[in-house]
Amino acid sequence: MSTTRYVIVGAGAIGGAIGGRLAHAGLDAVLVARGEHLAALRSTGLRLRTPEEDVTVPVHAVGGPDELELTEHDVLVVATKTQQAPDALTTWADAPVHAGGRVVGTAGERLPVLTALNGVASETMALRYFARVYGVCVWMPAVHLTPGEVIVRGAPRSGMLHVGRVPAPADERDEALLAQVQQDWTAANYDVPLPEDVMPWKYRKLISNLGNVFQALVHGNGDTGPLAERTEAEARTVLDGAGIAVTSDEDEAAARSAGFTMHPVPGVPDDVGGSTWQSLTRGTGNVETDYLNGEIALIAHRTGQAAPLNARLATLARQAAASGMRPGAMSADELAERLGLA
Repeated sequence: MSTTRYVIVGAGAIGGAIGGRLAHAGLDAVLVARGEHLAALRSTGLRLRTPEEDVTVPVHAVGGPDELELTEHDVLVVATKTQQAPDALTTWADAPVHAGGRVVGTAGERLPVLTALNGVASETMALRYFARVYGVCVWMPAVHLTPGEVIVRGAPRSGMLHVGRVPAPADERDEALLAQVQQDWTAANYDVPLPEDVMPWKYRKLISNLGNVFQALVHGNGDTGPLAERTEAEARTVLDGAGIAVTSDEDEAAARSAGFTMHPVPGVPDDVGGSTWQSLTRGTGNVETDYLNGEIALIAHRTGQAAPLNARLATLARQAAASGMRPGAMSADELAERLGLA
């Protein structure tokens, strides 16, 4: 039996699914949450709804590091939205780690951190505070809208999680940790490839996530396909111009075909959307688009290129979140006009 304990910082859609699956498999996991979600996890556990099951899993839930004694058997998994990652990382990096009844250092010094977030910025954020950082490329259709509940629409496996040391390559200690993560997370119903370099996978996922903003802003109110194609083409040009390695479409398609597929979850509408849609639906006041479309704008600006479509989309998403706009409040034609493509 694994002696590793996974501390899931940010038990929303992705973190809740990972932590809930680990707990359901009998592995040691702590879910870090806040507000009504934390209260629900503590009082009734985590309701995990999938195409094949509807179970409530008892979980160990805390609000922060002051409620937990960390040891050298802990692995931190940051699964917040990217815009929330700096606060999460600084909160946990200086938490004391105990061994033999005494403090032996901080989490940043002693513990590994896995970054299970969209985009490609969180690994660099984490390296500012943690000596051992491992990127996670998350392929998992998960939804969190109700306190104490997570919906996962992948089956028969819940998702695919590529994990690797950042920066690559891994040494013997890294390989031992990655092997343990692969063993535990596979037992928790995930496919867990261990690529030599995880970042090309994360950049390919970044391209896929550029469409999140269309789903959130328009949400079926017109055809955004042509806009999405031009946005993705712009991003690919920028990444190529910057010399950034991106996993090929063929390799990505092959990996996906060997993993999970999406299925309906009983009682869940088919039009439930992704992470940006969920942020607008919950009215959080912010979205991660600055680290998706905005990441392409950043790379373009750093390398003397231009990415006007992605930059404008990041602005529109920011404004929508700040104003409390609901998904679908904008038509595809209106969005095209605001992008200068009408």
